[in-house]
Amino acid sequence: METISLKKVKSTNLYAKEHLAELSDKSVVHAVRQDEGRGRLQRKWVDLGEGNLFMSFVLKPSDSFDEIYSNLTQYLSVKLCKILETYGLEPQIKWPNDVLIHGKKIAGILSETVMQGANFKGLVLGIGVNLNATEDSVKEIIDKDVTALNLEIGNAVDSESFRTALCEEFFKDYDEFLEKGFEFIKSDYINKACFLDKEVCVKVFDKERKGVAKSVTDKGELVLSENNEDFVLTIGDIL
Repeated sequence: METISLKKVKSTNLYAKEHLAELSDKSVVHAVRQDEGRGRLQRKWVDLGEGNLFMSFVLKPSDSFDEIYSNLTQYLSVKLCKILETYGLEPQIKWPNDVLIHGKKIAGILSETVMQGANFKGLVLGIGVNLNATEDSVKEIIDKDVTALNLEIGNAVDSESFRTALCEEFFKDYDEFLEKGFEFIKSDYINKACFLDKEVCVKVFDKERKGVAKSVTDKGELVLSENNEDFVLTIGDIL
């Protein structure tokens, strides 16, 4: 695993995409600060200062795209939960890959596929985790409930140790996940799910769908039930 350490970037995902050709498979790019981080659906990921995690995995698993790769964000959310559990917490997952502590978001995950014409060149899997923040700084993020690891455990967090543990956990089962897909993590994912059997509203681009979150398929899709009719969502975010 090659590690690229940076002081400040617009975003680790952007850096990784711009340097993809020269970065080897399973490289890790991380930065002390980033000022243009993004989450899913073009949402901005707020930088709460130094001591937090801004990191991207550079992955080149094959010469062609496989639909399994779209589940890597869910795989990473499960792995992040395992690390957070070592701090005595009980993290939960909100479909598809939001990780929550006591109902508050602690991390953002974004996967971006890089194509050159019709050729698959690789993907960049980015993650930002709030490790060290003040109560005032998280309250300033007015559009959502946010937390940080230090606020949950009452102690400062060593970001380097956290990053090392997460990387080791991610790559430990990565190759097996590529062979088996979402089914490999499905039981762990379901055990962490906080949305099942609840009435939810899912934003899919500029539209919203409402229904009861009935189940998650073997491909990681969300099954909603509305007026005794089931429909499957492959993309979206629970509001």
